[in-house]
Amino acid sequence: MLDVGSFRTKTCGGVGRRAFLRLATSVPMALGASAAVASANPPTARARSVLFVFLWGAPSHLDTLDPKPDAPAEYRGPFGTIPTRTPGLRFTELLPQLAQQSHLFTMVRTHVTSESGHPEAGTVALSGFSERAGPVQPNFGAVVGKHRGPGGRLPAFVSLANGVPADASRRIEGHGGGTLTAANDPMMVGCSETGKANIAALQLLPGLTPAQIVDRRTLSGRLDRAARGLSGPAPENWGRREQAAHQLLTNPESRAAFDLSRETPATRARYGQSEFGQSCLLGRRLVEAGVPYVQVNYSQHVEAMNPGYEHGWDTHLYNFELHQDLHCPVFDRAFSALLADLADRGLLDTTLVVCMGEFGRTPRISKGGARDHWPNCYPSVWAGAGIAGGRVLGQSDRRGQEPAVGRPLPPLLVGTTIAELAGVDAQRRAELRVLDGGSVIHELL
Repeated sequence: MLDVGSFRTKTCGGVGRRAFLRLATSVPMALGASAAVASANPPTARARSVLFVFLWGAPSHLDTLDPKPDAPAEYRGPFGTIPTRTPGLRFTELLPQLAQQSHLFTMVRTHVTSESGHPEAGTVALSGFSERAGPVQPNFGAVVGKHRGPGGRLPAFVSLANGVPADASRRIEGHGGGTLTAANDPMMVGCSETGKANIAALQLLPGLTPAQIVDRRTLSGRLDRAARGLSGPAPENWGRREQAAHQLLTNPESRAAFDLSRETPATRARYGQSEFGQSCLLGRRLVEAGVPYVQVNYSQHVEAMNPGYEHGWDTHLYNFELHQDLHCPVFDRAFSALLADLADRGLLDTTLVVCMGEFGRTPRISKGGARDHWPNCYPSVWAGAGIAGGRVLGQSDRRGQEPAVGRPLPPLLVGTTIAELAGVDAQRRAELRVLDGGSVIHELL
């Protein structure tokens, strides 16, 4: 189901010009703005689409993907370990379904980051650069989206699970276009546990259907006349922006990509009735429809709550209870379903899947019986686009504190590798000028 919202404004003639103006100017930052600069002859890309799964709040690596069963009790935690389908690779007992999908992905265990706070580390995780280094750099999705342009009538960059994750104090600065401008921000799409997609930019009056918009195209002249008196984008951009908004609402194929009711009940159940699970399913539909970059956020808030509330992984309290009773069951079901579904549909060959948080959590259990922030070592999962499955790159030390085997891999290298696989020559294209100083993680390729 696609929810076009309830932004209220009326005139005696029905839909107010202001409501339509909001529609016409808010959607295209994700839809049409990238098209003008997309390469006419893009280089061959191993990844037609990128699906970046962002575990906002940072899971405990020792309690999920990098357990240390031989470490002292104050490090290892209460969970047992289980084998995966990859020889020598073990996860904790909380991820049994993902363990059975390990033949599809490469496990990387030596990531490091420069920041230890959620918003700051989130910016580094999504852009490769610290906020303190100067102007905020673009999200990896903005880089790919600017280069590739929209996926047909669909946006170039979509961010799922109620848009950009937000810290209690402020949002992640690196969520969008950064130095590539807001024209390359993602389209924000919420997805409920029942699979209802809510695109905030398309909030219209109750009862106003997409079909009715077809008869209202005469408003375009009014938009042109109103452009001079409004702040924001230059008037010459308005035609393209109005058309982009109109296309999403009126094109059945575009709307269908956001409609999870078209999936079978069995498929939807496979992903789980959670915001994250249904967002993963929506992400699969969008890459299937040709969207170049989809970011699936585990949640929109970093704060971990009591079991029963699906928020972030920031487990300063109840770390083990939340991992056991809430986060790991939700993640294990949804992410393993995503990988298997992509593989079953033949999409994994052309879709790059990357899954990681913004940092890890303290290997040593805190005095409060939980785990705090740890930027010195954390893992990621890579699948698809020709990346071989059933491998492990690097190892952390015996307590999970530092990289021990293999080189430390900061987020800049993650972004550079994503760009490489998506066919983006980000460092040499003059109009991009991003990811400077990055290098590809050749071990993955």
